[in-house]
Amino acid sequence: MYAHTGDHLVVEGPKVGVARRDGEILETHGPDGAPPFLVRWTDSGAEALVYPGPDARVQPADSYPAE
Repeated sequence: MYAHTGDHLVVEGPKVGVARRDGEILETHGPDGAPPFLVRWTDSGAEALVYPGPDARVQPADSYPAE
């Protein structure tokens, strides 16, 4: 998984009834845009260093919001 600053990280809810989360990627800390990512979550405004799991995907900035 690779990202650029300004892309969005979308994390699907782990089970039915748990909301999807998304946030703007502020920084990438791995080589060539790899995780971990510094993300500002849109639902809370909180910033966190995130190591995305298999339920996450990167939404490019030029196609956000999609869906």
